[in-house]
Amino acid sequence: MKKTLLFYFSAVLLFFYQNNSAQTYQLTGNPVNTTGWDIVPSATAPNDFVQLTADQTGQFGAIKLSNPINLKYCDKWKVEFDFRIDGNGTTAYGRGDGLTFWYLSNPPTTFTTGGGLGIPANANGLMVAFDIFNNSTEGQMSKVHLLYGTNSTPAGNPNIEYNMAAGSTFHSPDLQATQPFVGSTYKHVEVNGQVDPANINNWIIQIKIDGIIITNQSFAPSGGAIGMTTGYFGFSAGTGAASARHSIKNAKIFIDKVPILQNTITPFVCTNPSTGNGFVDLTSYANQFVNIPSNYIITYYVLGSSTPIATPTNFQYSGNTTITVVIKDPSSTLCDNGDARIILNPTPFEAVDASMTSCNNNNAGVGIFNLNDAAVTTLPGVTKQYYPTLADLNAGTNQITNFAAFPAAQGTTIHVKVTTAQGCVDNAIITLNIFPVVVVNDATLRACAEPSNPSVGIFNLINANVTTQTGTTKKYYPSLTDAVNGTNEINNPTTYTAPNGVVYISVFDSNGCFTVAKVTLIVIPQVFSTVLIDKVICIEDKTTLDAGPGFTGYQWSTGATTQTITNIGVGTYWVKLKTGDCTATQTVKVYASEQPVVSSIDISNTTITVNVNGGTPAYQYSLDNVHWQDSNVFTGISRGMHKIYVRDVYDCEPIVVNVTVPNLINVITPNADGQNDFIDYSALSDKLDLTFSVFDRYGSKLHQGDKTNRYTWDGTANGRKVPTGSYWYSVTWNENNKNKTPVKFSGWIMVKNRD
Repeated sequence: MKKTLLFYFSAVLLFFYQNNSAQTYQLTGNPVNTTGWDIVPSATAPNDFVQLTADQTGQFGAIKLSNPINLKYCDKWKVEFDFRIDGNGTTAYGRGDGLTFWYLSNPPTTFTTGGGLGIPANANGLMVAFDIFNNSTEGQMSKVHLLYGTNSTPAGNPNIEYNMAAGSTFHSPDLQATQPFVGSTYKHVEVNGQVDPANINNWIIQIKIDGIIITNQSFAPSGGAIGMTTGYFGFSAGTGAASARHSIKNAKIFIDKVPILQNTITPFVCTNPSTGNGFVDLTSYANQFVNIPSNYIITYYVLGSSTPIATPTNFQYSGNTTITVVIKDPSSTLCDNGDARIILNPTPFEAVDASMTSCNNNNAGVGIFNLNDAAVTTLPGVTKQYYPTLADLNAGTNQITNFAAFPAAQGTTIHVKVTTAQGCVDNAIITLNIFPVVVVNDATLRACAEPSNPSVGIFNLINANVTTQTGTTKKYYPSLTDAVNGTNEINNPTTYTAPNGVVYISVFDSNGCFTVAKVTLIVIPQVFSTVLIDKVICIEDKTTLDAGPGFTGYQWSTGATTQTITNIGVGTYWVKLKTGDCTATQTVKVYASEQPVVSSIDISNTTITVNVNGGTPAYQYSLDNVHWQDSNVFTGISRGMHKIYVRDVYDCEPIVVNVTVPNLINVITPNADGQNDFIDYSALSDKLDLTFSVFDRYGSKLHQGDKTNRYTWDGTANGRKVPTGSYWYSVTWNENNKNKTPVKFSGWIMVKNRD
């Protein structure tokens, strides 16, 4: 059996294990589907099994594929089936004889005696027999026989049980005790084969019964099996003088090929005019047969030759030549696929003139061309050389080396020399054209200044009217260099924040060509009112706010939309001033005037001096809130309680301070006569921080009036009468008001002490 057998077996196996439904030939179903098979009587297919013989003597039956199978390219194969041998047997011989799986060039078509297990004399091929009758002892047994050769022994009554061809046969020990073949249940058989790597003419055959390996060894073909590539698969059985029912089911014969993408390719090839020969890399077409050629072993033959091409990467041909391609998958049980063909029909090579069109981007005056893209030929694997003139091409001078990015003006012609992989040469002309320039114009955009950052505005760059050409698209860039190079694109063109300046827009047409337009950005400054300023009013007053003329719209925080608003009290207000399309928000404050504060009051005899701070000078003063004076000094004031009114320049509601002018005593005569014996200011004891002090003419304090002495002085110091004379005194306190106005009352007193 040659390699082809393994190829077909392998393909079926792969599909069976990977796709679960790719057996090329099988006997399955209920009843068994025998389409494509020939049944040789007395075999029948009554149910889900094929009965090769009935339980009778003199029976023979077989089933085989209707068409022969060429296994030339198979190096792996597999067959699976289940068999059952049962029945009553005969008194003399018991049950017999057994059944055989085979691949034969001359399968049985009529009765074959039982001893041969249904295999005719001189059958050539592979035979695997399951024998239950020992023809030597005429007893029962369970043995496996294998013959890879010709069933010719013994002469006249051939039986593979007795064929001992060296290296081509196998006979198992009797398995009756461990794996008896006779019984009511089916036994599962697997027969695997593959080319022996040590000798490609031999097969390594492995046989399993119910998962137990019976044999696994190399077999050499002998007799008529040598060189055999075509045969029939089948099964047969015979009973002879014994009796048994032989049945098989679930038979599967795996003989699929390696799948290929296509069977035939006809690449363009040519011959060198000077030699009449051409060279081609046959391996360069491998990916047209399989997706990943490196996963396969691929061999090339000239059609009709059995010798592989020694150097397929540089195969020489001279005329029409057909190459047979054999593809082997070493990782699977698929059979090799020998259906692939490479048809080499040399024809003259011709390069064709072509034209190319490129963009004159930003009106640079030239386009940039990749000359390799010119469609001067569709052949793969060619080399191209470019020249500015035909004379340069012929002389091989001034070859263009920057052909991948060649700058050229409208109408430039380039001459190209095209050389195929086979060495064929032709010339062509490439005409270079330029697309029309994209027409653009510069533009200006204006945007209102942002309130939070008046130096910038938010621009919608899409609104820049830079072209009237239809079907264009635009991209936006911060600089001309970026626009030309396509870098740092502005991704937020509808909300682009920028100060006064420029941006650039690349305008693309449907050809992908572009021209750059400049857009000037102008930030419209905010316009504020020059007359609307903060005001100061009395807390109880109202005022008018005027934003001034010249604006196209007003919107006050009060809801008013007029230039002025009236009856406005103290507070913070804003107005939105519209100029054109821009609006500026201006804030104005109306402050309450600061009230003046009486900081202190000095009383000297009948004169009151009022000291004021705060508010806004100049101040005015009054004792009756009717008559006002600019001076802060009041004279001729009587003893007792008085109100002092003060107002500032805003003429707001005046502040009022109560002040007490104490009773003035100028002379005391401390002689205990009950008349003017002491100074007494206890009437002011309800004042805050009341202090009463007496000093001599040198400024030394002689007496401190306080709660302990009831704010009195009797003309003594340190328990002794002071000398008769004049003494200075002061009385200070704070009025009982919110500002605790300090008051100072001072004067001189005569003390007359009599000894």
